[in-house]
Amino acid sequence: MGFSWARVGSWAVAALVGLVYGVAGTIGQAAMWGPLPLGLVIAIIGTGALLLAVRLLTADRWAALSCGMGAMIATLVFSGRGPGGSVVVPAPADGQISTGIIWTIAVPLLTAVIVAWPASMRPVGTRSAPEPTGQTTN
Repeated sequence: MGFSWARVGSWAVAALVGLVYGVAGTIGQAAMWGPLPLGLVIAIIGTGALLLAVRLLTADRWAALSCGMGAMIATLVFSGRGPGGSVVVPAPADGQISTGIIWTIAVPLLTAVIVAWPASMRPVGTRSAPEPTGQTTN
């Protein structure tokens, strides 16, 4: 695959969508439903589905990597202390597992797995030729 502006454009769009998912996941990962970290589960499933969709629809590792990098950048930026001192992802109490830390680790892992997946995936819309029917006349 050579250079084309269309590919660069798809990488930019993928990064932008990844940024949006990264922001949503970083903010939503802390939502709990009783003891179940429902926000974290939804954020991981949603981001994984997005990365997989980008990889399958574009058949381009670089587009999936761009999307994942967008999500990672958003996670990094929104996990830190804001200019006014506000914190979107607070530190957990002693002895508790932080959904924020799990989210921060899950995004790069999902990206790595989906980008590194074997290239035997076919782009959407391509099919192999149909098998001959081998009809005989009696």
